[in-house]
Amino acid sequence: MQRNGLSAKTNSTAATWILTDGHAGNQRQANALTQALGRPAIDWTLSPRAPWRWAAPRCLPGAGQAFGPEFVRARGARPALVIGCGRQAALATRLLRGDGCAAVQILDPRISPKHWDLVIAPEHDGLHGGNVITLLGSLNPVDDLWLAGARSAFPAFGALPGPRTALLLGGPSAHAKFDQAAFDVLATQLQTLLERESGSLLATTSRRTPVEIRARLRQRLARLPRVSWYEPGEGANPYPGLLGWADRIVCTADSVNMLSEAAATRVPVFAFGIERVDGRPGRFVDSLLSLGRVRPFDQRLSAYPVTPLRETARVAQEVRQRLGLRD
Repeated sequence: MQRNGLSAKTNSTAATWILTDGHAGNQRQANALTQALGRPAIDWTLSPRAPWRWAAPRCLPGAGQAFGPEFVRARGARPALVIGCGRQAALATRLLRGDGCAAVQILDPRISPKHWDLVIAPEHDGLHGGNVITLLGSLNPVDDLWLAGARSAFPAFGALPGPRTALLLGGPSAHAKFDQAAFDVLATQLQTLLERESGSLLATTSRRTPVEIRARLRQRLARLPRVSWYEPGEGANPYPGLLGWADRIVCTADSVNMLSEAAATRVPVFAFGIERVDGRPGRFVDSLLSLGRVRPFDQRLSAYPVTPLRETARVAQEVRQRLGLRD
């Protein structure tokens, strides 16, 4: 339920609050950290009012009213810990820290980190400070237990012919160029490889995947053994099952979140379109390549030794230590 700019999923007196703007990527990171900390939590969805949402996380006069009277009343509960992700949440966690709550902010708030107890930011953002915890990529829930649960939830995928190639498609952004011509190159090379190997393709799109590329994906997959998901309305997204059952993963280089989760598995990961990505995402891809955890996409997809990239557990342990939280 949403009202007065704030909605919650459970009792507001929980010891830990998760605050986001409702965007899936922000929710996923905040929830992943909370789960790794092993803390029960209430999940708040924020909808701040103008003009405060325009300036967040800067505190304009009257910022305490930014999220409406429900937030004002809820602040009296003073949870022990608040975890926010995204710029709008950064204003809320900043306000709650002023109430005496321990405040952890995920992602660079674009102002001094001194306004929070801890700020967790990816290395490619270049944020530094005594209370800044950096990580390679993004926080995510992927570990061996999560992958086992995904296989259990999607058992039919295990019957598909191997090798099973998971295809994770992102889309264009301010730092990435990904159009239909690029997709056609990727699809042609994958189709040739799969027809030669008699394997199967497990494909999913993201919210940024253009409509025309989704349509092209349907067309190009028509003759292959496959599992595919294109958009909401077509049932549950099988994304966890794709990661759980994949023998190898092909991911477009534009998505930090998808690449982070793919790199947390125990299978080879191949990034497509690395030459089309720049800025902060480009620096992240370069880090994965230099570590050898991810390799550039080619027409062979040869296996290589894998050490999973699992930053969430390390970050959670550092948060525990710095804030004096019990395990």
